[in-house]
Amino acid sequence: MKLKQIIAGLLLILLSLMVVSAESASAKNETLDGQIQNLKREVLKLNRNLFLLQEELLFPGSSQFSVFLSLDIGQFFKLDSVSLKIDGKTVANHLYTQRELQALTRGAVQQLYLGNIKSGQHELVAFFTGVGPDGRDSQRAASLNFDKRVDPKFIELKVIDQSSNGRAIFEVKEW
Repeated sequence: MKLKQIIAGLLLILLSLMVVSAESASAKNETLDGQIQNLKREVLKLNRNLFLLQEELLFPGSSQFSVFLSLDIGQFFKLDSVSLKIDGKTVANHLYTQRELQALTRGAVQQLYLGNIKSGQHELVAFFTGVGPDGRDSQRAASLNFDKRVDPKFIELKVIDQSSNGRAIFEVKEW
């Protein structure tokens, strides 16, 4: 009988040690999960900071030049592609998907080009290829002569529907 009581006591102790061990493991898992989540947050924060630093190093403000594109409705000119030249050199070409066009007609703005140019006088020429209001293929161009100073330079290409004459106009706007 005494042997049965000793075995039962040992089993009780072993069972309580297993419960305590399981609770401790569960607590460790929770803290481990928390540590993993904190580590993920830190990695994302570090990645964002590295991206900003990389952009600042690659495109310093004194030579940074960006070109953006926006659309207004898109009824009178269905955009297929854009080609961008700066000082006679092609720097960007983009062929649009249906999804991108839908985003642009809902108000999105696309960064078409980000690069470096020297201070001074420059010429930007954009070629827009698409389908005109008559359903035929069409190519239009817009240009701008601008002066790049020490500050970053931002230019927007706009395709705007003009309902008064049923045509699209192509505007180049400095920010």
